[in-house]
Amino acid sequence: MKALLVRDLALALRAGGGFGLGLAFFLIVTVLVPLGVGPQAELLSRIAPGILWLGALLACLLSLDRLLALDWEDGTLDLLATSPLPLEAALSIKALAHWITTGLPLVLTAPVLAILLNLPGPGFFWLVLSLALGTPALSVIGTFGAALTVGVKRGGLLMSLLVLPLYVPTLIFGAEVARRGAVGMETQTPALMLAGITLGVIAVMPFASAAALRVNLR
Repeated sequence: MKALLVRDLALALRAGGGFGLGLAFFLIVTVLVPLGVGPQAELLSRIAPGILWLGALLACLLSLDRLLALDWEDGTLDLLATSPLPLEAALSIKALAHWITTGLPLVLTAPVLAILLNLPGPGFFWLVLSLALGTPALSVIGTFGAALTVGVKRGGLLMSLLVLPLYVPTLIFGAEVARRGAVGMETQTPALMLAGITLGVIAVMPFASAAALRVNLR
């Protein structure tokens, strides 16, 4: 499992896995929003949590199309399906590698980009916490979408249509945690809901992803 994780991290950093692409997209969204809505500090403060979360979600989505494609092209998926390592564990490792190379950099850079959107000071901690709780779910759900569409020509659009509805609960509660924290409101309920969604996704989705991938490999 460790060797598979190291291999996937190396591929993500070297072969267009979305590491730099996701960060660049996140930066572009954050820079363009103030130009589009105007420099009003109060307005930017109000919409900052939602914009930052939406940018992070789309940045994760942008890097999903190559999550399993390289392994499909070189036959690695067939080897994984017949190896002693359960396919569910292999896909979990791939989701972890995607989060490390895409989700974690977004979590770390979000406070810096939040300055551009005039996020109130108390909201920085809750923004980072919500992204840390929610982005793992985005990677695991994205792995499910990649497993469903692997081998499909130009399957990126189809995967987006399949994955985006599953991302909505994470987006709602993640943005709500950041919004409530920024204005000093109670954040326990949305934070627990967000954590529950992530834990549920991590527990269930690898089995669904493995089942979908087995169907596509037949």
